[in-house]
Amino acid sequence: MALQYVLLPILAQVFGLNYAQVGLLRAVSSTVMSVLEIPAGVMAERFGEPVLLVFGLVCASAGYLSVALANDFELIVFGFFIAGVGAAFQHSLASALITGNFDSANHRRALGVYNSSGDLGKLGFTGIFSLGLGLGLAWNASVVFLCLLTLIFAASIPALTKTAQRTKTHHQAEGGKPGWGIKKPNEFIWLSITVFLDSMMQAVFLTFIAFVLLDKGVGEGLASIAVVLALSGGMVGKFCCGFLAARFGDRKTFLLLQVLSVAGLLLLTVLPAMLTLIFLPLLGLAVQGTSTVTYGSVSEFIDSNRQSRGYALIYTLANASSVVGPFIFGFIADQQGLDLSLIVLALITSVTFFSSFVLRR
Repeated sequence: MALQYVLLPILAQVFGLNYAQVGLLRAVSSTVMSVLEIPAGVMAERFGEPVLLVFGLVCASAGYLSVALANDFELIVFGFFIAGVGAAFQHSLASALITGNFDSANHRRALGVYNSSGDLGKLGFTGIFSLGLGLGLAWNASVVFLCLLTLIFAASIPALTKTAQRTKTHHQAEGGKPGWGIKKPNEFIWLSITVFLDSMMQAVFLTFIAFVLLDKGVGEGLASIAVVLALSGGMVGKFCCGFLAARFGDRKTFLLLQVLSVAGLLLLTVLPAMLTLIFLPLLGLAVQGTSTVTYGSVSEFIDSNRQSRGYALIYTLANASSVVGPFIFGFIADQQGLDLSLIVLALITSVTFFSSFVLRR
C-alpha cells in the first residue's frame, strides 16, 4: 500500500487524472481493505494464516501488475481494488501468527520487530521505485519488478511459517471461548476506542506534516523530507516500544508516548521550520510507536483460538480512522487553518489518557 504514495503522482501525470480521480483510487483500496479485514480473520481460523498471507501477496502483486499494464482509468481502478483485497490479508493475520507463538512479554517485542520491519519495507519499496525512476527506468517496469519480488517472497512463506503455524495449531486445539472469543468486552471496547483515536492521530499527522512545513515557508523538497524523517522515527519507535512495554508495562509506555505526541503536535504550531525538521524523528517515534503497544495488548483480551478475528476487528477500526481522520481534519484546516486543526487533534488525542486505563500495567 505504501507504493501508492509515490505511484499516484505518476499515474496522475501519465493518464491526466484529476484530484477527484486520485482520491477515488486511494478510497477504493482503503475501503476494500477495511471491509475484508474481519472476513480475513475469520477465514484464517479455517485455512490458517500462512495460506491467506500467500493469497494476499498474490492479490497485491496481481493488482499492481494490472496497474502497470493499464491503458485506461477503469483498469487502474480494478488494479487498486485487487491490491486492496490483498492488503486485507496481511496485517491482522501476521499479528495473530506472531502472538500465537510468543508469550505475553515476548510477543510485544516480536510485534515491535514486525511493525518496524513493515516500515522498513515501505521505505525499501518506495526507495526502489524512486531509484528506478532516477535511473531512467519506465515507471511500469519498476512496478513489475516489485511485483516479481513480492511473488518470490510469497512463495517462501509456507516454509518460513511451518514451525510457527504448527505451534499455533497446538494452542488452538486446547479450545477456548466460542464466537469472537472476547474475554473482557467492556475493556475491549475501551481498547478499541484507544486504537481508533490513536490511529486517527497517526494518519492525520503523516498526511499533513508536509503541509505544515510548506506553511512555514520551506520548499517542496524539504517538505517531502519531513515525511521521510517522520517515518524513520516511527520505524525506530515501533521497534523500541515493544521492548519498553515488556519492561515497564503497556500503560506507562503508552501514556509516556501520548504525552510526547500531544506536546509535539502543539509544538508544531509554534516551532520554526528548521527546528521542526530536527524535532520530527522524535515526534514520529512517539506518534507511531504507540501502535506496537496497543496491538500488543489485543491478545490479552482475545481467546487464543480467536486471535485472527480479534486483530482483524482492531485493524478494521484503525483503517476506518485512517480514512475518516484526514478528511475531517482536512476540512477543519480548510475552514480554520492548519494550526487550529493540529490543536484540535492534540485535544482529541488526549482522550486516550483516560481510555488507556485498560492496558496492562
